[in-house]
Amino acid sequence: MPFLPRPLYLVLAFLFALFGLGLLGILGAYLAISPGLPSVAVLKDIHLQVPLRVYSRDGRLLAVYGEKRRIPLEYTQIPKNMVNAVVAAEDENFWTHPGVDVQGVLRAALHFAATGERDQGGGTITMQLARTFVGTQKSFGRKAREAFLAFRVENELNKEEILALYLNQGYLGERAYGVGAAAQTYYGTDVASLTLAQTAMIAGLFQSPSAANPLVNEKRALARRGYVLGRMLADGYIDKTTYAQAMAEPDTAGFHGDATEVAAPYMAELARNYMVDKYGDDAYTEGYSVVTTIDSRLQPLAVKAVRDGLQAYDERHGWRGATAHVDLPARLTDDDLDKVVGDRDHVGGLFPAVVTKVDAQSAELYVDGAGSVKLGWDGIKWAHKFINQ
Repeated sequence: MPFLPRPLYLVLAFLFALFGLGLLGILGAYLAISPGLPSVAVLKDIHLQVPLRVYSRDGRLLAVYGEKRRIPLEYTQIPKNMVNAVVAAEDENFWTHPGVDVQGVLRAALHFAATGERDQGGGTITMQLARTFVGTQKSFGRKAREAFLAFRVENELNKEEILALYLNQGYLGERAYGVGAAAQTYYGTDVASLTLAQTAMIAGLFQSPSAANPLVNEKRALARRGYVLGRMLADGYIDKTTYAQAMAEPDTAGFHGDATEVAAPYMAELARNYMVDKYGDDAYTEGYSVVTTIDSRLQPLAVKAVRDGLQAYDERHGWRGATAHVDLPARLTDDDLDKVVGDRDHVGGLFPAVVTKVDAQSAELYVDGAGSVKLGWDGIKWAHKFINQ
């Protein structure tokens, strides 16, 4: 049996003892922290706040009520490009690691030992998901809770389930949570219809939903999009031709609110009041969908009939007067007029306009979206003094 020199023997013994103490320390920390960690069942049942939506009887959207935009998706509904983009940008070893990037943890520890500064890197996707439940304060205690919860998540959920949770709950700016809502908010479409460049733009928001927001800082957003596409290329998810095409694509991001399809605000408000009376504030977060008796084909006809009736009533009773008076500069330009009418709301299909000149039997107006218009006698002869009866 070979004999080890005493100095080497002491070094090995010290290393084994240090390793054993490390394991005991980790075990002790786990036993101390574990009882305070949420169960994976809680993570699986994560409460995704989904707004109240009101529909016509044939499935057309009347209104959306709620602070957060969210469109929960099953993993099978999320395009492969989106999965690959997020994994490439946030956690290239996601499919193989056990929840914690051990090399990254050691690197952070060495960085702290050398500089005294805590490395606040994003960590793995699983750790980022765990962070939702353990807080974001900068401490090693939080990091330990985050790591232990990440191990637990990886032990009880498969990779697809973890990614589905992550892709649905992440905040991506503009009150949008999850990739489904982000696709609608920034590009006015569903996630399956996004181009590769648009997909990369949204994937880049997980790290910086404010700083890389294309509506706030286009230059930085495009740089982040380029980083995501570069990571996809490096990891073999796309080829050089596809990368070049996506990089050359101009960004078309714009704010797209929830696009209502039927004008029935009174009915939508009745539905909202009913739901709040019945469910309280949960009505705005539990993802309720209310189907009304409104028929989307007949509703525009009903709205037109009401508006025509109101207009006929006004014409019988005379002119109510101007809704506002403005002082116009002596040297008037179209830009001045655009500002005056552009600040006014369009109501009931009527366009705001400012009167710029009045003659005995005609008037000249500047109409929002139409410019200068001459209103002849046939258009104003009904405007006699208002009769309030």
